[in-house]
Amino acid sequence: MPRILLVEDDWDVRLLWEHTLLEAAYDVDTAWSVESGRDFLNHSHYDLIIADGRLRDGIGLAVVDQAREMGIPALIVTGYAFTLDGLAAGSPRYDVLLKPVRPAELLKAVAEALDFAPRQ
Repeated sequence: MPRILLVEDDWDVRLLWEHTLLEAAYDVDTAWSVESGRDFLNHSHYDLIIADGRLRDGIGLAVVDQAREMGIPALIVTGYAFTLDGLAAGSPRYDVLLKPVRPAELLKAVAEALDFAPRQ
């Protein structure tokens, strides 16, 4: 079962996505900040990271960059794609979903990201 770290500071969104992923048979840990996301990354293995673009203590790109350095694929989910450094129009550096994201859309993006992820 693929293991996913979900980093989202909006409690309602985090809960919805967590339940969506759990119902789809993913193993999910949740974090609510850049600091907690990095802590999870430093202590556990993940197959995919999903991070909000803007968090209360920084930007989700910090968690995603750390994950990518570790060889972990990642998705950025944000309503601020055009105002975050590094997400400029058409940047190939990140896979981005724009909020609001429906559960089916999230599951499709997760499946695609995991399908292209290197097998360990």
